[in-house]
Amino acid sequence: EVQLVESGGGLVQPGGSLRLSCAASEFTFGVYAMSWVRQAPGKGLEWVSTIDWSGGYAYYAESMKGRFTISRDNAKNMLYLQSNSLKSEDTAVYYCAKKWGPEGLYGMDYWGKGTLVTVSS
Repeated sequence: EVQLVESGGGLVQPGGSLRLSCAASEFTFGVYAMSWVRQAPGKGLEWVSTIDWSGGYAYYAESMKGRFTISRDNAKNMLYLQSNSLKSEDTAVYYCAKKWGPEGLYGMDYWGKGTLVTVSS
């Protein structure tokens, strides 16, 4: 069974930074695209970013461009999200998600349990 375990969330002040991590196991991590999605309190799921199987192509939601950076280490089966200049509206549970193909256009088929990011002074 695919395992995705997020970590790195916590309480951060506005303008601060966090690096989220996702440890992947029980599948061939290096051949699938991966994504981050989030869910703010009382709201629906929001796509954050996607990276292709190689790490060569990354895509971001408009509100995250220039502030968030997605990356991956296929040798370590790890996905990352560097989040800078955090705003209160970035408060959410952040989920790591596996795509069912190597490129960003494929859908998501597995999700982790999430890590909570709270941006507050």
